[in-house]
Amino acid sequence: MKKISPVLILALALFVSCNSSKETKTAMTNPFLKPYETPFEVPPFNEIEIEHYLPAVAEGIEQQQEEIEAITSNAEDPTFENTILALDHSGILLDRVTTVFYNLNSANTNPDMQALAREITPKVTAHSDNIMLNSALFKRVKAVYDKRASFNLNHEQLRLVEKFYKDFERNGANLSAEDQEKLRGLNQELSNLSLKFGENLLAETNKNFRLVIEDEADLSGLPEGVVAAAAEEAEKAEMSGKWVFTLQKPSLIPFLQYADNRDLREEIYRGYFMRGNNDNEFDNKEVLAKMVELRDERAKLLGYTNHAAYIIDNNMAKTPENVYDFLQKLWTPALEVAKKERDEMQAIINREGGKFELKSWDWWYYAEKLRKEKYDLDESEIKPYFSLDNVREGVFYVCNQLYGIQFERREDIPVYHPEAEAWEVKEADGSHVGVLYMDFHPRDGKRVGAWNTGYRRQAYKEGKKIYPVTSIVCNFTRSAGDAPALLNFDEVQTFFHEFGHALHGLFTDGPYRRTAGRVPRDFVELPSQIMENWAAEPEVLKVYAKHYQTGEAIPDALVQKLVNSGHFNQGFATVEYLAASLLDMDWHTQPFNGDVLAFEKTSMDRFGLIDEIIPRYRSTYFSHIFAGGYSAGYYVYIWAGVLDTDAFAAFKESGDLFNPELAAKFRTLLAKSGSDEGMTIYRNFRGQDPSTEYLLEKRGLK
Repeated sequence: MKKISPVLILALALFVSCNSSKETKTAMTNPFLKPYETPFEVPPFNEIEIEHYLPAVAEGIEQQQEEIEAITSNAEDPTFENTILALDHSGILLDRVTTVFYNLNSANTNPDMQALAREITPKVTAHSDNIMLNSALFKRVKAVYDKRASFNLNHEQLRLVEKFYKDFERNGANLSAEDQEKLRGLNQELSNLSLKFGENLLAETNKNFRLVIEDEADLSGLPEGVVAAAAEEAEKAEMSGKWVFTLQKPSLIPFLQYADNRDLREEIYRGYFMRGNNDNEFDNKEVLAKMVELRDERAKLLGYTNHAAYIIDNNMAKTPENVYDFLQKLWTPALEVAKKERDEMQAIINREGGKFELKSWDWWYYAEKLRKEKYDLDESEIKPYFSLDNVREGVFYVCNQLYGIQFERREDIPVYHPEAEAWEVKEADGSHVGVLYMDFHPRDGKRVGAWNTGYRRQAYKEGKKIYPVTSIVCNFTRSAGDAPALLNFDEVQTFFHEFGHALHGLFTDGPYRRTAGRVPRDFVELPSQIMENWAAEPEVLKVYAKHYQTGEAIPDALVQKLVNSGHFNQGFATVEYLAASLLDMDWHTQPFNGDVLAFEKTSMDRFGLIDEIIPRYRSTYFSHIFAGGYSAGYYVYIWAGVLDTDAFAAFKESGDLFNPELAAKFRTLLAKSGSDEGMTIYRNFRGQDPSTEYLLEKRGLK
């Protein structure tokens, strides 16, 4: 053996020492790699820098690899504890880091974050595949699954075993080595394409279009608050003296509703429905076409007929055929109502001497005229009663009446953006339930829409409960001039909706990370949509709908107008939603020849969509299915609509909107969701199968 010189030994020692010191320093300065010393151990957003993510992701991946290695190298026979439970407890650090990163990449992104997402996503995707395609790990999971009846497992443990086994099966564990390599490639490419789709849509929405008005006459018909908001938008764009309208819903929809200038309505609406379809650097046609092709290839590789069959097999609906049947039953009556609405609006155009046929960019404008004509209701008349603060108090009131919980604003909890608010949620006795973030208004770094997410899911560690940290992110109308943020009623319902999701996360109480709160995609909208029902109840409106200037409660006459107009425009609302749902299903079941626009037209013609309505989401900006988790699943909102209207009917029929017995049972539904099949959980609450009659009645489609 060659003798090593003392100098080399010293040099090696110094090298190891320096690197060890560097790693220790990195661990000490990287907030992800040390305990969170924050209230309730929320993420220390004030300490997190962009350079912290990549090392923390790398460490999280390495830790989980070691955890998986410990499972597969265990010499003992596979058991629930040494295999299934150990797997459920793995990957906590990686989850901690990626949860923060991807949430902020949606709510508060920038070019550096987007570039980092393109670097991190392939690593995380490959790591996930390494776990799901680990033959030694799957062998142990399968061994427990095959002998599960002999392990004396309780119901929750048995479900955990079955869920993990199905996860491996659905992610290619039974494929040959060659096909597993194909699957890895497909997953990588799909994850990158999904990121690209979302980045393109963000650029098209927030950067590539704005309607600049210089002539005040072109503002004719617009309410004062809408004009003031457009002036403030112009000031931000250094265009003082002009008015700027954007493709964000709080700017777009009021313009379509009230602007008398038809040409400008068309211009802004075209800007909206042509997003991702402008043959520029942000065009999404090629991106989504490739995604559809790869999804179909992956589904067939995994043994499914198509991507929809693969996705829906995991849902309550079970098959694409069941989804199509369900949607068609609603489509026929909804389209009939929508045609009547169209004819009523065309009659207004004709009476006013208009020499044109109603177009899609006219619908909101003439629908607003029709609302005034039929119900004597002007949305600008009700908005002063829906200041953001009042609506928030209304949401808190409903939650308190149903579940006894209370909310305390916390200024000592770090937030990820100055506009985000942090609240502690408490039981009636003051004990801790969780932390809730709320972030309400549009900005350049936030994707469109509204959503609920979490920074920490409920869990248990050594018998001690880990409390959840959840978040609501919206794009509501901002304050303008001297007025506070005044919401339209659609935004009011969105607030209640997202809060329902938040309650689901806050109330979840299950022993295992894989199953607690994890419900089928067509069940997940039940907790959110049921909350919308309370928003419109006269008894509740009188509590929170108060004029922002006088503090007076909304008058009975105005409440009655709202109630009377409950079925208004529901043909349109239902048809544009169902059109998008059917388009989603077609993308993931029907043959595709490569022409995105031709496919979309053929799909809509197949169902007889009228020209005056376009799908709520056209393909090139359908982020739910191409940049989110709703592919072959956009139908779930109306599937859950059957559940939520049926569930709310139980409260109405009891004679008490806040029936304590029903509220307790529904909280149990939320807490134990994931512990059984979706329909079983629902029947435990309702005592019977849901009926579609309540949904049809609510929408005026009977």
